[in-house]
Amino acid sequence: MSKLKKALVVSAAFAGLTAGANAVSAQEITYMCSSDGTECSTARDIFDRFEAENPGVTVKIDEVPYKAILESLPVQLAAGTGPDMAKVTDLGGLNKFYLDLAPYVDTAAWEENFGGTLDWYRSSADDKGIYGLHSQLTITGAYINKTLFDQAGVEVPGADATWDDWAAASRMVAEKTGTDFPMAMDRSGHRIAGPAISYGAKLFDDNGDAILVDDGFTAYVQKFVDWHEDGTMARDVWAGQGGSSYQDAAQEFINGQLVYYYSGSWQVGRMDRDVGDLFDWVVVGSPCGAGGCTGMPGGAGIVGFSDTEHPELVAKAIDYLAQEENYAEMTAKTKNIPAHAAVAAKGVDYAGASAGAAAALNAWGAQVGKLEGPAFMYQGYKNNRAMFNITVQRVTQAIVGELSVEDAMMRAKEDLAKALAEAQ
Repeated sequence: MSKLKKALVVSAAFAGLTAGANAVSAQEITYMCSSDGTECSTARDIFDRFEAENPGVTVKIDEVPYKAILESLPVQLAAGTGPDMAKVTDLGGLNKFYLDLAPYVDTAAWEENFGGTLDWYRSSADDKGIYGLHSQLTITGAYINKTLFDQAGVEVPGADATWDDWAAASRMVAEKTGTDFPMAMDRSGHRIAGPAISYGAKLFDDNGDAILVDDGFTAYVQKFVDWHEDGTMARDVWAGQGGSSYQDAAQEFINGQLVYYYSGSWQVGRMDRDVGDLFDWVVVGSPCGAGGCTGMPGGAGIVGFSDTEHPELVAKAIDYLAQEENYAEMTAKTKNIPAHAAVAAKGVDYAGASAGAAAALNAWGAQVGKLEGPAFMYQGYKNNRAMFNITVQRVTQAIVGELSVEDAMMRAKEDLAKALAEAQ
């Protein structure tokens, strides 16, 4: 063989080896993300650093609407076509798809900093796996358009005000200012749960078994339906949707069409960005009832999926977000309440937040102590997604007149029994 031929063969072989090495080192993982404000862009900033520290690694962010996370992601996971990782809110319900991070991370550090939320992602009390980074600790509750209250000359109800107090005040403000809607609540079984607990709903029996419907739950649903009939609640938020589809009323509030909006702490960034100086918005927490003044804890977490071809890399990426400095940055930029114990202990510098946003975040923090036991239990229950969906479907049927409240609650009980049997 001539020297030229030998050189060409060696060159080709070297090129093949190099290409093979690059193929091995070049790894791409996909992160499905939804955003209430800057969650996805903030993750992008942090993952840019992760990529720089790990040459050949790419984290592709697929930003989708929240509805896609609720409705499309479970279908993709069941079909084996899901992403490598995602931001989810059905924390325990999707457990069977999760990647256990425990073999790849410092489990002691995770238990120390996230111990209060790790159980929400597990399949049972015996499950000791580490499945999710709780990136957004949230609390449900209400925002008001304080400017409308001032214009109407109506006093803002106090911290111990009841749901009836708030309904009466909101109706008065709407009437005096010509505002379209007195009140609205996100179309969500999670959102209506806190108010129901405040009305005395237990959701579980003395043995810890799910029941959903009891006298307290029914009492709040009846009140909620009545408010839709008399115009207190913006009707189309719930009545304008079918099935268990999620719908919020944030845009109506931002546009100044709504006096009182029951949603949650995750909306602070959006309010800060989109309302700006248009009007004064204030966090007022959850109204009171016989069962307390509770909202629902919750939030979103970042999980990996067991079908990924790169489990170690996925775990490494999530663990990178969990590092104290990165987690603090994520919390500050997204204007959320931290679930990381060390970050919470040191406090979060919400740099760049307006005075209104800073006050709102402090107000949400003050609501944590008002959360009742059934709310924590419900959030950690592995079949809560089925209960949330049943709630939305049956309450909507009562709102639109397809069923009486009594019949809707009877159907809800039957639905739950069927769902629990299927879950077994």
